Amino acid sequence: MNYYFNKTINGTFEEVIEKVTQGLKEEGFGILTEIDVTETLKKKLDIDFKKYRILGACNPPYAHKALQAEDKIGTMLPCNVIVQEIEAGTIEVAAVNPMASMQAVENEKLNEVANEITAMLENVIEKL
Repeated sequence: MNYYFNKTINGTFEEVIEKVTQGLKEEGFGILTEIDVTETLKKKLDIDFKKYRILGACNPPYAHKALQAEDKIGTMLPCNVIVQEIEAGTIEVAAVNPMASMQAVENEKLNEVANEITAMLENVIEKL
């Protein structure tokens, strides 16, 4: 099982960020965190790096269900989605596969939540 699912699409980096954010919103996710890896590497290490952003996506009702089923599951939240520029006009979007990351947790209730979140994130990626 892959730990992520992805899709490469054409467009500008910022356009794709907007599409991803809108797709996540349509599936009930909000963006809790946004890490601009390019900016961080430049500031901290003076390294020039491709456009790369990590979006920390959260679906509050499902996060609540997951936390009720397994209180340490917060170590795996939020669900990360990356957007990276492969080359000008070619952008890759990848999302964590919650089922892969939850394999180590033996909890039937949590598996149900992970299955549903996986389907929702896959749907976001497929619709891009």
